[in-house]
Amino acid sequence: MKKQLLILTTTALLTTACAKDNSIEVVYTPPPTQSTNIEIVSTPNLHNIEIEPIKIIDKPIIFKKERIDMTKEYIQKHYGFEVETIEMTPRIIVLHWTAIMTLDKSFKFLNPQKLRGRKDIVKASPLNVSAHFLIDRDGTIYRLMPDNWMARHVIGLNYSSIGVENVGGEGNKKDDLTPAQLEANIKLVRYLKEKYPTITHLIGHHEYRELEGTELWLELDKGYRTKKSDPGDRFMYAVRNEVADLNLTK
Repeated sequence: MKKQLLILTTTALLTTACAKDNSIEVVYTPPPTQSTNIEIVSTPNLHNIEIEPIKIIDKPIIFKKERIDMTKEYIQKHYGFEVETIEMTPRIIVLHWTAIMTLDKSFKFLNPQKLRGRKDIVKASPLNVSAHFLIDRDGTIYRLMPDNWMARHVIGLNYSSIGVENVGGEGNKKDDLTPAQLEANIKLVRYLKEKYPTITHLIGHHEYRELEGTELWLELDKGYRTKKSDPGDRFMYAVRNEVADLNLTK
């Protein structure tokens, strides 16, 4: 049986999140004088699903108390309930593009805790947009935050979705995601479905309003909508074609 290999950057934030995941086993922790990377290898696949090896590099965005508190306020304002934590049960995977052409600039856009220059959505909340994963042009996968914490990446569906950003989509118009990114998205979707059997849906950001009116849609503000084109029909068709056996709903 194949194993999954994840290279993670240790931080208190993500170490805590990983400790709650019974599907992974820490097999090596370096002394403080060595590299801050740890190697994590998956335990046996209990569902007998053949999973392609996947490497994920933890590259955490700033997610301190201020961002957590703003996330809680967002949940209360837009979804109508109070929460003690920002943990959520993933049911949807949402694929995006950043409309920014480099990893560094994409990360710098997502990293601040407060929004900068987004007049179209800042009135809804000062909370900066975020995503759980960021995939570079060469297919390298970075995890930006715990994948069971709510990120702000898709109106109406944040509280049950995992966001995957892809570096690209020049000018927010051009379908220019690479074959390496396609392969990485396919592997990541399979990994996430295995990790979270609760996931039932796979959508592109441009398809998010198709879930409006379903039990998954929580947005209370009827005037809060944005038009999206990412990552486009071609890319979503290609990903869905390779994960059809997972029976994920659009």
